[in-house]
Amino acid sequence: MGLFDKLKKIISKKEETTAKETLETYDKGLEKTRDEFVSKLNLLGIKYTKVNEEYFEELENLLIMADIGVNTVFKFMDAIRARVKSESITDTAELQEIIVDELFILYVNNESLSDKINFASSGPTVILMVGVNGVGKTTTIAKLAYKYKQEGKKVMMIAADTFRAGAVAQLEEWATRTESLFYGSENTDPSGVIYDGLEIAKKENVDLVFIDTAGRLQNKVNLMKELEKMNRVIGKIIPDAPHETLLVIDATTGQNGIVQAESFKEITKITGIVLTKLDGTAKGGIVLAIKENVGIPVKFIGLGEKMTDLKVFDIESYIYGLFKDMI
Repeated sequence: MGLFDKLKKIISKKEETTAKETLETYDKGLEKTRDEFVSKLNLLGIKYTKVNEEYFEELENLLIMADIGVNTVFKFMDAIRARVKSESITDTAELQEIIVDELFILYVNNESLSDKINFASSGPTVILMVGVNGVGKTTTIAKLAYKYKQEGKKVMMIAADTFRAGAVAQLEEWATRTESLFYGSENTDPSGVIYDGLEIAKKENVDLVFIDTAGRLQNKVNLMKELEKMNRVIGKIIPDAPHETLLVIDATTGQNGIVQAESFKEITKITGIVLTKLDGTAKGGIVLAIKENVGIPVKFIGLGEKMTDLKVFDIESYIYGLFKDMI
């Protein structure tokens, strides 16, 4: 069974409330991309009923405009051309189903990249949050805290962005709103704050600790040294921590988000991506571009402003959100 048919089956069977809510969030959150991308794809199928070189060229441009990324698009087009040849496809309507299939295959790529959070077997799970200023890092921490509080976990936030004006107070406010524990101090050594905060987390039997960090990429050497020191301190207090280092990227920045991912990958070990504001862009193909270019899984996506609109990334729901009108 192809993915196209599989998606139809999944959607018809997902009758549980949580599954339906998730699909509705993906549906609404990817509406801008779907309206821009799928409508043009459908028009392309009307313009060209038969597969030819002109169709391929316009499809390629359409994919690039969806911010999937030039290299990713070239790889994808090679796969499409190969299938058209091997399966003797001439009808563009039939090719649309293969496009959906191949986008899924492109993301999965026979790899076992985990989109799940690596929870500690005992003691606090420590998640280090990194990303440039303005991408929604602090509100992402709040939404993740809310999510895991709803699942019954005891959550703590540590403010290690100690020198940016208002950063500590902002995180403390979100801790209060989400009923999470909080530790932070302004204008002091970030690693010292982390040390003291993790000691408290251990005493309080916290399940999950989110550490906010500074978002300065202007001087990568300084940031690298700062993050290295943080990692040493974290590992000293809690062995094998941090258990995750999540990079927050604003989807509306497009290809600049990939540049950020590549830069952060150079200076510290990133285990997953949180893609915010995906509902605010018509270029939702950035999900595929990030995975293809930096080889790091997208673990969460922001599909709205509500606390519940940060979702665990699910490739099938994502493909559904993009292609719902074709399924």
